[in-house]
Amino acid sequence: MASVDPASAPEPAPRPFAVPCRRLGWDAPWRWLALGWRDLRRAPGISLAFGAVVVVVSLVVAALAWSLGRFALLATLLSGFVFVAPLLAVGLYCVSRSLERGLAPSLRCSCGMMRRVLGQAGVYALVQGVVILLWSRAGMMLSALWPMEAGDRLALFEYLLVGSGVGAVFAALTFAISAFSLPMIADRDVDMVTACVSSVNAVLRNKPVMLLWGALLVAITALAFATALLGLAVAMPWLAYATWHGYRETLLPNDWPSLE
Repeated sequence: MASVDPASAPEPAPRPFAVPCRRLGWDAPWRWLALGWRDLRRAPGISLAFGAVVVVVSLVVAALAWSLGRFALLATLLSGFVFVAPLLAVGLYCVSRSLERGLAPSLRCSCGMMRRVLGQAGVYALVQGVVILLWSRAGMMLSALWPMEAGDRLALFEYLLVGSGVGAVFAALTFAISAFSLPMIADRDVDMVTACVSSVNAVLRNKPVMLLWGALLVAITALAFATALLGLAVAMPWLAYATWHGYRETLLPNDWPSLE
């Protein structure tokens, strides 16, 4: 049998810059929530354990913000919660990933995945931290460049209108980056830049449906905050599991190897 020269073997096709995605229907966000709730019921112990950590961290941040002021709140978010939250999310995605594969989820598996993607989660946290800093700076510049006189309601209305528009741009950017990027790095051997670009691409190609999904996330989170943060113990695992199912239904990452 003639040997094959490795040099003459065809090179593998290059991967796309962004992971391909599906077109979503209006029923998709509701289905993700239903599947996320199912995962929560199938793994209540580990879900509430992660939820308790989220509640404790949130209460600490709120207490520091109350006692030290707004600037301390920003510093605390950047140095603490923004860097802890991605790792907690990856741990929760590992639960849904295990259930999907017919395996029993465990803290050991979740913690192992958190350690494995520590570097990528750090890149994600850095990106989000930069966005938050730019968001805060934009608000400060708007206050400095938009003088208002006492009693001038028109100027106040214009200030609030422009400020809301600027805030909406940064909020949309943050949402687009985070929609599917973290679940992907918990599932595939992919760099965070590709994951973020793929997430933004999927959101842009499904703007109406993703707008509904974002509204549902905000509404459920607001209800959790209305319970003095205690509702986060259930809401955060539920939304994390739903986000995992959203990633699995939206992105098509077959060209990237699966993490084992």
